[in-house]
Amino acid sequence: MKVLVLSCSTGGGHNTCAKYIKEEFKSNNIDCTYVNYLELIGEKTAKLVEKLYLDSTKGKGNIFKNVYKLGEIYNKSNIKSPVYLLNKLAKDKVLEFIKENNYTIVICTHLFPSMCITEIKKEYPIKLINVATDYECIPFWNETNPDKFIIPSKLVSASFINKGFSQNVLLPLGIPISHNFFKIQNNLNIPQDKDIVMVVSGSMGFGNMLSLIKELLNKINNVYFLVICGNNVKLYQELTHLTNRNLIVKGYVHNINEYMALSKIIITKPGGLTSTEVTAIHKPLIHMMPIPGVENYNATFFSENQMSLQASSIPEVISCLEHLLNTKKLQNKMIKNQKKYINQNSAADLVKYVIDNF
Repeated sequence: MKVLVLSCSTGGGHNTCAKYIKEEFKSNNIDCTYVNYLELIGEKTAKLVEKLYLDSTKGKGNIFKNVYKLGEIYNKSNIKSPVYLLNKLAKDKVLEFIKENNYTIVICTHLFPSMCITEIKKEYPIKLINVATDYECIPFWNETNPDKFIIPSKLVSASFINKGFSQNVLLPLGIPISHNFFKIQNNLNIPQDKDIVMVVSGSMGFGNMLSLIKELLNKINNVYFLVICGNNVKLYQELTHLTNRNLIVKGYVHNINEYMALSKIIITKPGGLTSTEVTAIHKPLIHMMPIPGVENYNATFFSENQMSLQASSIPEVISCLEHLLNTKKLQNKMIKNQKKYINQNSAADLVKYVIDNF
């Protein structure tokens, strides 16, 4: 068995999930490689797609929202999408890479490479496993032909079945998180004499974070605010110029699990992977500033199952945080439901399934 994990750099969650999967296979002594699909096609293409994605999420994400809505409408036409046809063009390059390295299984944490592998499957015997990193079947997943589809929860099965997937294809194991994520060293050099509220802007730093942090610091002064800026260098620089003893600012971090473990409450946009990490490590959660589209579905899933609170504005974020800080019963209820609905062993369960069935 030789496993190839393919992702795509349109948001950090897809890549992080792919790395978790690789890590879990490696810990079981199975040959597994993670590759950014776009880099197989070409560096220029990779940079162009990443730029287009980032540009679409600027401001309030209206471009991304409109593209997502168009995708939902087009998806109902049953006409093969331009997205599929573009990824079909990469077939020869990707197939050559698969043959050269003798891969027998491809696991895709992003739609684009799954479309390409679906085309390859028509002429080459390769197993394909899709991994959804959001709590909704996004447009055009139904154009792929996986042998198995790992979905975040049995509670979202209907979304995938309605798009045409058979129940037998779906495996509700949860979004894969490596077991190493839960190994906490507790060696961070940050003050802990007050509760820590962690604010995560996402790997791309999306959202009006500067205004939010200023308001939080003005309204709530009995906690530390630990802000993770991701790759948003501008936000990092802006926040480091604020003089407030309750503010702790970090850029991109490789050990986000350590910071999550120290935090009392976490505020984040509703990315599928980040939300899963927070709830898997059992922390009260407030969702804010979704990128319009699938992240709205993510936020709804967690709030409807009483694992989070939703806030659509800065005043609502502050109100939710004050309420949560002062209501231990609500914190405990969130954690109880997180333990009920989120699988901490998701990556291990995926690897075990592959070992037993492929």
